Amino acid sequence: MNNNHPGLNITVFGVFVAISLVVVYRVNRGTRSASGFYTGDSGFTGRQNGVALAGDYLSAAAFLGITGAIALNGYDGFLYSIGFLVAWLVALLLVAELLRNTGRFTMADVLSFRMRQRPVRTAAAISTLAVTFFYLLAQMNGAGGLVALLLGVGDEVGQAVVITVVGVVMIAYVLIGGMKGTTWVQIIKALLLFATAFVMTVWILSRYGFNVSSLLGDVVRHGGENGEAMLAPGKQYGATGTTRADFLSLGITLVLGTAGLPHVLMRFYTVPDARAARRSVVWAIGLIGAFLLMTMVLGYGAAALVGSERILGAPGKVNSAIPLLAAELGGPALLGLVAAVAFATILAVVAGLAITAAASFAHDIYLNVIKKNDPDAGASQVVVARWAVVVIGLVSIVGGIVTNGQNVAFLVALAFAVAASANLPTTLYTLFWKRFNTTGALWSMYGGLGTTITLIVFSPVVSGSETAIFPKADFDWFPLSNPGIVSIPLSFLLGCVGTLLSGEKADAVKHAEMEVRALTGIGVDRATGTKGTA
Repeated sequence: MNNNHPGLNITVFGVFVAISLVVVYRVNRGTRSASGFYTGDSGFTGRQNGVALAGDYLSAAAFLGITGAIALNGYDGFLYSIGFLVAWLVALLLVAELLRNTGRFTMADVLSFRMRQRPVRTAAAISTLAVTFFYLLAQMNGAGGLVALLLGVGDEVGQAVVITVVGVVMIAYVLIGGMKGTTWVQIIKALLLFATAFVMTVWILSRYGFNVSSLLGDVVRHGGENGEAMLAPGKQYGATGTTRADFLSLGITLVLGTAGLPHVLMRFYTVPDARAARRSVVWAIGLIGAFLLMTMVLGYGAAALVGSERILGAPGKVNSAIPLLAAELGGPALLGLVAAVAFATILAVVAGLAITAAASFAHDIYLNVIKKNDPDAGASQVVVARWAVVVIGLVSIVGGIVTNGQNVAFLVALAFAVAASANLPTTLYTLFWKRFNTTGALWSMYGGLGTTITLIVFSPVVSGSETAIFPKADFDWFPLSNPGIVSIPLSFLLGCVGTLLSGEKADAVKHAEMEVRALTGIGVDRATGTKGTA
């Protein structure tokens, strides 16, 4: 890549890591309790948590992928942004406050509240670990691609070293800082991301006299025969009925998946009460919405100033749009800043995923399933969680190295699809349907998880196409790349059928208690998020 200075990029990234590690250490001194490790003692304000939510949610896929999609496909690429933003309305209206009032540390706290604890917690933990593993693997794999793109390291050994460094720093963040440290890393990363995107957006608009119409006109002129198509729907998804159905499936998955992502849901426990949880989502919506609007300017700016041929000819293809644009605007200095922000984005997201997976294993599996909520085991769950972080980190490093260079971009969509299919239906049924029982919960979670993974395995992303993982194989009997349009309704149906066919009666007393707690917060200690005496 022109103007690429690996030494400068590495230096800027190293400075970020050093500063963030100091912050992580200072904010978490003296924290030893489970509440401190998992939720930061619910001590963050709604504004702080909202910024952290934005930092946790806006991954490298949002920073690099969406911008690149707009640069290459115009209007169709911007529809990704719409899905990512609208999803937060579902979280705000249906999930945030009720979840904060009902649970304590993990999603399973809510799902098992009025069910049989061990089977439901086990199912919820399996779903949580599946989502976080798919998401984590995609992020670690993406780190290898960013190395080739931003640092000029093309050999596999060099990329493996950087993937290992990302994994080790992730482990350090979580072990040293717990949720407090991880939250502040996400806040710092979010501020860096917004500042960088804002500077680049203003820089682009200044070239066109702050006239968006002039920018779009330049996009059409540089696009040649496809110039007009950049401003209208259909360039990427309008060819056939199958492609349109695929995009509809992806949109449904994005809109409904966010409210089922475990690492997003866990953030609602880091604030003291439901009001702060609601305020968190409002802040997150504002920040994410502003950022996604900037991606439109950045994407069209890349299309006009860089061009699709240069983007597709770069090592990272679609992900190279932002780095190439940074080099075009500000040379090596701006490219170095973009490189640091891209790596900071990966670090912040993987740290949030790691602590979510560790909390699910230690709190749900170890404490509540294996130890049957033995009070004597409560203190040891933090130790188990810390060891789980190490194991998760090592597995993610190995997974990132093994899959480096392979097309695993579908894993992010798969994570959203599992969240929307297995987690969200069960959560909504638990919160709003009085008759819902353990059998329905298990059918919904296992059915949604199994259906999603099965349809992905037999889809074009795994075989039957040039871009598939196994391009020479051909067992793609399911025509869509994203299964959400099938798996999400099926999961709702399975939850309903399982409940109605089961002879098990729902616990009416527990449902009444849950309803009061979810709607009013009575029965929850606002300072610690634990069950009160009411």
